[in-house]
Amino acid sequence: MTPRLPAWTATLTWKAAVFIAVMCCALAALLGILVHVSVAGQTTADSREKALARLVDVTRLYEAGEPLPRFAGIDPAGLPASLRALAVRGERGTMVGDDRGRPAMWAAGPADGRALAVRVDHSQSAETIDALDRSILGSSVLAIGATLLVGAFAVTRVTRRLHLTAQVARRISAGDLDARVDDPRTKDPSRPQDEVATVSGALDTMASSLQRKLQSEQRFTADVAHELRTPLTGLSAAAELLPEGRPSELVRDRVRAMRGLTEDLLEISRLDARNETVDLAVHELGPLAERVVRASGTETEVRVVRDATVETDRRRLERVLGNLIANAHKHGAPPVVVTVDGPVVSVRDHGPGYPGYLIESGPQRFRTESGGKGHGLGLTIAVGQAEVIGAALVFAGAPGGGAEALLRLPEYVRLSDGAPED
Repeated sequence: MTPRLPAWTATLTWKAAVFIAVMCCALAALLGILVHVSVAGQTTADSREKALARLVDVTRLYEAGEPLPRFAGIDPAGLPASLRALAVRGERGTMVGDDRGRPAMWAAGPADGRALAVRVDHSQSAETIDALDRSILGSSVLAIGATLLVGAFAVTRVTRRLHLTAQVARRISAGDLDARVDDPRTKDPSRPQDEVATVSGALDTMASSLQRKLQSEQRFTADVAHELRTPLTGLSAAAELLPEGRPSELVRDRVRAMRGLTEDLLEISRLDARNETVDLAVHELGPLAERVVRASGTETEVRVVRDATVETDRRRLERVLGNLIANAHKHGAPPVVVTVDGPVVSVRDHGPGYPGYLIESGPQRFRTESGGKGHGLGLTIAVGQAEVIGAALVFAGAPGGGAEALLRLPEYVRLSDGAPED
């Protein structure tokens, strides 16, 4: 199994720091090599010229039969073999070698079939080059460190703005349409804008446009539903005056359906406005679920595996469970079972199961894919009411076939239950 790198190595700050460090090291190495080669070449050339000048003087003394200075001699010890062979062949040359453990520049020329050689102390030049190398290394380390600090500071400022933009985008996707980045660079047209400011401005513009569109749709839905209530009330009263018979029953049924749809639209518009208040109280979940099943008038089995105490809005919770049970009977198949297991309530049927889009992204208004009648509003209202009371509603396929809705409520814990006994 290939080991995975830590998550922080994927951040832009880390990648920028590595890139800056690699580039600084490469630049420092290149400059260091160039300076080292240049200084070393110049120093070696100076020593070579000095050694050749001494060799000329020593050759003149040798030809005149005068004694040689102590830095010269015939076939002296320490003379490199290759330079000795060059002088024996009748040529002159120089070479950096060693003289009793110290670096020296040797120069040699022919002298009666032997090698006449001089040496120049090269230790100071070597020490100068070593000191230069150490200085280059130290200054490179300091420069890399300073560049990393400055680069990290600059990159962190950019990544901080990117994180803020991503955080605002997540808030918008969660439903907070008032969230904005408000980058100061986008408010002042005279200030130059970088790429992050452009993205932030585009996100704010998109959020404002989306907010206006959703608010317009919410107002339209609320206005339509509200305006329909008055004529529907009159239509319902007129339908009650019709003589008994099949036509009047059809009219009353359609009027009831339209009134239910209107009330659902009004409820959805209130949920979309996100200004609902909850009336919290402590309830036993098992008896509450049994009461909802009895009120539904359906053949639904209730199983209480483990009862739990929850603090919730009873009316809204009953609305959620009632819609789930009604949806199971309308679009699923019997038997329909409501199971209470602690703070989790499941509603399961044995029908074809939920559509794929519903499991992946939740219910959509006015969209159903089963053969039953419906507008796709029941589950939408259930999700909205569950969110208001702080519950999590998940739709999934049941093991062995069918559909299962899982409602997880916040469990109420009495302080006395968790207090230690004396």
